[in-house]
Amino acid sequence: MKKAKIYKPSKTAMQSGIKKFDKWVIEFVAEKPGINPLMGWESSSDTYSELKLEFMTKEIAIDYAKKNKIDYELIEPNKRKINKKSYSDNFIK
Repeated sequence: MKKAKIYKPSKTAMQSGIKKFDKWVIEFVAEKPGINPLMGWESSSDTYSELKLEFMTKEIAIDYAKKNKIDYELIEPNKRKINKKSYSDNFIK
């Protein structure tokens, strides 16, 4: 059976906005990754590991996994904590 993880990607440190990170992703986990003897890179004969599927909601992604008999692990996103700052706070302390 195929194994996958369902998650919502987080933004990188170089990005300030969160607009492009509203979709949920199913990413398949590679089974038995090995070392390529020619280049020394980690590789796998499992082509599902190269596949990423995007869904609008978490429920749709879970339904897709259940319909296709995919074992999945759901990774919930962390809550974003917003610290409100004011320019005048630089001079008060």
